[in-house]
Amino acid sequence: MAADGPVPQELKMLQEELSTSQKEHAAAAAAAGAASTPESTEGQPDANDFIPASIILQQLHHDAPPGYFTLDWLMSKLQKQSFGLLMLVLAIVAAAPGICLIGGLLLLIPAFQMIMGRPAPTFPHWIGARRIPTRHLGPIVQRAIAVLKNLEKMIHPRGRVPAEASKRMVGIAVVLLSVRLILAPIPLSNILPAVVIALISLAYTEEDGLMLSICLLAGFVIVAIDLAVVWQIMSGA
Repeated sequence: MAADGPVPQELKMLQEELSTSQKEHAAAAAAAGAASTPESTEGQPDANDFIPASIILQQLHHDAPPGYFTLDWLMSKLQKQSFGLLMLVLAIVAAAPGICLIGGLLLLIPAFQMIMGRPAPTFPHWIGARRIPTRHLGPIVQRAIAVLKNLEKMIHPRGRVPAEASKRMVGIAVVLLSVRLILAPIPLSNILPAVVIALISLAYTEEDGLMLSICLLAGFVIVAIDLAVVWQIMSGA
């Protein structure tokens, strides 16, 4: 029984020493973290900071290769950006003279992927590596950036709609408008559907449900008018 006394006493001393050591390490770590946090975070943007589409588009235009760019290059720049921003860029391509057909065809890919509920847009390598002339985009991108800066004063998150429902509705609208853009035989007839697709994409990116509803309605009205005209022509023939 005499040996039972010292053992608990030694364990108690060891526990006290361990507790003291842990407290000292915790205090030192807290002091080091407090000292390093201002220096490491100063000047760094928050990951949740919102970047307007006009700023992203300006950066893309600034970084674009002088001769050609590819969709692989574009996707590497957009990284985790949404379907909306990609379709906004492709809508601008579709509005440019000379490459509107390319833009319209490329718009069909992310639009169908939205209808299928894909989490992010993807392109086959043989499409992603295809070169698109940069020279056609310079003037129209600059005009688009100026317009976007004004639109962004009015477009902001409001009247949000369910994400999956809005994604599929946007996909359907973009498919219909892209087909209209591709098949329209009249010169410059690509501008109107391309502009509407750009507005739909911008409103979707900014999560502006009110503006998105207005733009979707405008898109379906355009398609309905075109179908009515085609029906009249076919009936007259």
